[in-house]
Amino acid sequence: MRGDDEQQGIVFSYINPEDRIPQDHPLRDIRAIVDRSLKDLWAHFEALYARRGRPSIPPERLLRALLLQALYSIRSERQLMEQIDYNLLFRWFVGLNPDDAVWDVTVFTKNRERMMAGEVSQQLLTAVVAEAGRHNLLSEEHFTVDGTLIEAWASRKSFVPKDEPPTKGTGARGKKLLRDTHESKTDPQARLYKKSAAGESRPSYLGHVMIENRHGLVVAACATQSSATAEREAALAMLDQRGRSADKVSEATVAITLGADKAFQEEKFIAGLRKRKVIPHVAEYAPNDKWPNWLTEQERRHPGFAVSQRKRKLVEKVFGWGKLDSILRQVKVRGVRKVDWFFRLLATAANLVRMVKLIPAQ
Repeated sequence: MRGDDEQQGIVFSYINPEDRIPQDHPLRDIRAIVDRSLKDLWAHFEALYARRGRPSIPPERLLRALLLQALYSIRSERQLMEQIDYNLLFRWFVGLNPDDAVWDVTVFTKNRERMMAGEVSQQLLTAVVAEAGRHNLLSEEHFTVDGTLIEAWASRKSFVPKDEPPTKGTGARGKKLLRDTHESKTDPQARLYKKSAAGESRPSYLGHVMIENRHGLVVAACATQSSATAEREAALAMLDQRGRSADKVSEATVAITLGADKAFQEEKFIAGLRKRKVIPHVAEYAPNDKWPNWLTEQERRHPGFAVSQRKRKLVEKVFGWGKLDSILRQVKVRGVRKVDWFFRLLATAANLVRMVKLIPAQ
C-alpha cells in the first residue's frame, strides 16, 4: 500500500545525537583524542578566564569548532556557524545539543585575542603530541624540518610606498629592500616573496613545521614573515622550543638528527645545529664555488643520513593536506600573530587525521 506524504512536524525527539553518529565514523576517534587533550588544558583555561562575571562559551567548544573548520575545509567562520546550525554531526562534535542555539560569528573574533595571548593553539598542539607519545607513535631521535609559502589575504596591487621609509634597509650592508620601502594597505605585515625562481612574488607568510621521522607527526610548528633566512631561524627556534637550546645541552645530552633540504645548507645554521647536539642531515649541493657545502665527512657518512633524506619527504604530506584538502593555501586572517595561531591549529588538525589511522593499530 502506498504511504501518505504527510509532513507533520514532531514536537519532541527521543533519539540521542550520540546514537545518530555511525560507530565507525572517523570523527568519533578524533573527538576522543581531542577530549583527552583538552582535559590536560583545564588548568590553563582556568588561568585565562576571570573567576567572576557572566559565564562565557566554553573554550573547549570553540576549539572543537575551529578544528572542524580545518578538518572540513570550511572557508570562513560564518560558514562554520551556518553548518553547525543544521549539521547534527558537527553539533555532536562541538558539544551542542540539537535544541541549543549556535553562537554569533563575532564570538570567534572576541575570543581569538584571549586565546592567542594564552598561546592556546600551541598548548593544544603540545597536548596532542603528548597523546601521540603515550601511544608510542613518536621518534625521539630523528626529525625533519621544512617550510612552505602561505598566501596572505592581500593583493599585489595593495602594496604602496611607506609614508616614512627607514633611512637604513634590512638588506646586506644596509641596502633598502622592497619590504623596507613598501607595505600592503590590506595586510601591512605580509611581504612579497617567492620560494621558486620561476614563481611569482606574492603577499605571503611562511609556515614552518618540524616532524618526527617515524610517522610524520608534527611536533612543532610556527608561522613567520617571509624572508630568505626565516626557515633557518624558525628551525633553530623550534629546536629551542623542544628543549634543544645551546645553553641547555650538556655532554650527557643524547644527540638527535635533523633532516632538511638544500635551503638549509648554510654555515651559521649548520653551526647552530652542532651547538645543540643535532647531527645535520641536510641535503647538499653539487660541488661548486657559489654554493659551498658545510657538512663534515663524518656527518656525510652517518648511517642515518640516507634514511633521513628519504624520510624528510613525509613533511610534504602535511603541506599537501593543508593546501589541497584544507584552508592553508590562502589564509583568511591578517597579521603574523593570527597567521601563526591559525597555522599551529592546522598542524594540530593534520596530526589528528594521521593519529586516528595509527592508534587503532597499536
